[in-house]
Amino acid sequence: MNEDVFNMEIRKFLKKVGVTSQREIEDAVRGAIKAGKIKGTETLKASVTLTLSGAGLNTRIDGDIALQ
Repeated sequence: MNEDVFNMEIRKFLKKVGVTSQREIEDAVRGAIKAGKIKGTETLKASVTLTLSGAGLNTRIDGDIALQ
């Protein structure tokens, strides 16, 4: 395994995850506010499940997103 290539590939994947996740969260929150499902002052629970096929990785990451 080439450590440099491996590291760069992880970074590219995480950048894609970060950008895509932020866009999806923003759209979902704005839509929920517009639909009256939330007020926009809440703290929302968030979770992500990270899997890596072939390596046996399956882990959940939990957190909170405060809207105000």
